[in-house]
Amino acid sequence: MSESIYGLKRTHMCTELGVKNIGEKVTVMGWVHKRRDLGGLIFISLRDRTGLLQIVFSSERNQELFEKASTVRSEYVIAVVGVVAARAPEAVNPKLKTGEIEIVASELRILSKAETPPIYIEEDTDANEAVRLKYRYLDLRRPDMQRNLMLRHKIAKVTRDYFDANGFLEIETPMLTKSTPEGARDYLVPSRVHPGKFYALPQSPQLFKQLLMVSGFDRYFQIVKCFRDEDLRADRQPEFTQIDLEMSFVNVDDVLTINEGFIKKLFKEVLDIDIQTPFIRMPYQEAMDRFGTDKPDIRFGMELVDVSDLVKNCGFRVFTDAIAAGGSVRAINAKGCGAKFSRKEIDSLGEFVKTYKAKGMAWIVVEENGLRSSIAKFFSDEDIKAVLSRMGAEPGDLICFVADKNSVVYDSLGALRVELAKRLNLINKDEFRFLWVTEFPLLEYDEEEKRWVAKHHPFTSPMDEDIKYIDTDPGRMRAKAYDIVLNGVEIGGGSIRIHSQELQSKMFKLLGFTEEQAWERFGFLLEAFKYGTPPHGGMAYGLDRLVMLMAKRNSIRDVIAFPKVQNASCPMTNAPDFVDKRQLEELHIRATEE
Repeated sequence: MSESIYGLKRTHMCTELGVKNIGEKVTVMGWVHKRRDLGGLIFISLRDRTGLLQIVFSSERNQELFEKASTVRSEYVIAVVGVVAARAPEAVNPKLKTGEIEIVASELRILSKAETPPIYIEEDTDANEAVRLKYRYLDLRRPDMQRNLMLRHKIAKVTRDYFDANGFLEIETPMLTKSTPEGARDYLVPSRVHPGKFYALPQSPQLFKQLLMVSGFDRYFQIVKCFRDEDLRADRQPEFTQIDLEMSFVNVDDVLTINEGFIKKLFKEVLDIDIQTPFIRMPYQEAMDRFGTDKPDIRFGMELVDVSDLVKNCGFRVFTDAIAAGGSVRAINAKGCGAKFSRKEIDSLGEFVKTYKAKGMAWIVVEENGLRSSIAKFFSDEDIKAVLSRMGAEPGDLICFVADKNSVVYDSLGALRVELAKRLNLINKDEFRFLWVTEFPLLEYDEEEKRWVAKHHPFTSPMDEDIKYIDTDPGRMRAKAYDIVLNGVEIGGGSIRIHSQELQSKMFKLLGFTEEQAWERFGFLLEAFKYGTPPHGGMAYGLDRLVMLMAKRNSIRDVIAFPKVQNASCPMTNAPDFVDKRQLEELHIRATEE
């Protein structure tokens, strides 16, 4: 039977104690991490969220207490009263914060017993993730998981402090709102008092934060839950958290500068790392041409090089046909890999790019006395010399080519660049490299729906000099949009918004909305724009991704207390689940059970 805590009051967390407390009588509480029985002595490692503390029980000092300590098992919850003592010099553990002291126990209470846990409560467990998530409350006892969530707390606190100090007001926006399906699917919530009608959980507070600017609050921020019913990946969840902000009377430079200050403060206060500002600013097209992606990892080189003009008249039809069809031929130079990689390894790179819809990969190995390649015979000596010169090729290098339409060339070579960097160990995992990607295309054409769709969202403003193309060449318009990228991961993005009702209405029309549809879905915004709207812009960070990168984890599931798995379910609670038929009847819903 468990004992009561009555009469005891915890005086210290485990690692609050140190040599300064030697001789003091203290009361500590926590979980039994490990028990070691050395005959007349029992040592218990007590654990709380701060770390470990050693407790000593001696049969010579107190036989009854010693026998009680012998019944304790791992994960029992106990309270201990005792005196802080210095460890013997040979027993000092420099790996522990409390490694110079121990508690000589005078009282022990077993507050809660525990069965053997299905996972080990230890650092960096190799336990199956499905088991970890089913018993998440145990997984969260592990010190590395607790550090992740404490890091998340600190990031949130610094966020609030920084934006408060810079004149931002934290204002909550609704969780139950109107469905405006444009992009990912909404999560819908049925209304009991409005039969047949549904709320939607917000994918973003986008429209409300713009309305707060119309309301004159000038600077807003919020750490907010958002919801998207979409397919999941390692960095996606159906519910996720944004650091959301909006500012009035600003341009792109203003938004970027205030956020560089935020990142600088965040990394200094949380990780004690000095981040250099301002960040590199790279137009979207430059990022695609150099790295094959709009979220480039700039911790290493190996950039894409366009050789289309050099090979357009060669005899290799794979190259010439791609160029003739409006595509390109681009390459990367894997320095030294020609000498390191076997033919089998080179062929594996060809298979790798096929997963990104490339038809294959051509290659040239540069050797001291010539070239090794199946395509060299299609080129004149002059063409080969020009290609090698542009690629900066030297003996030992491997030149990898992909020829196709530009989207395939970018995707496949951009991914190959990162894959090679991993194989060659070119990535410094202790380095944090930020950049802004700017001047995104405002629109992209959806071939299935045969219409223009917004690259970011329908409320993004075109660049001033591109508005003239809205009627004649809309695909040419660039957006006042920007993404912040860290080590090849987009951690946030935003834009300057449209603040003119006329331009916003024109944008809806361009996206295929009739005037009636636009007013039905977004009438409250268009109506608000009639009454004086300041120029405004902002952005949102994915807090989960940011914490993941700062914690150096590979999945956002490791930095969220109770995440969902790949199919958007919770193994611990078995959500989602069927509900009582009476509840459905009250909500005027009939479900089709499978």
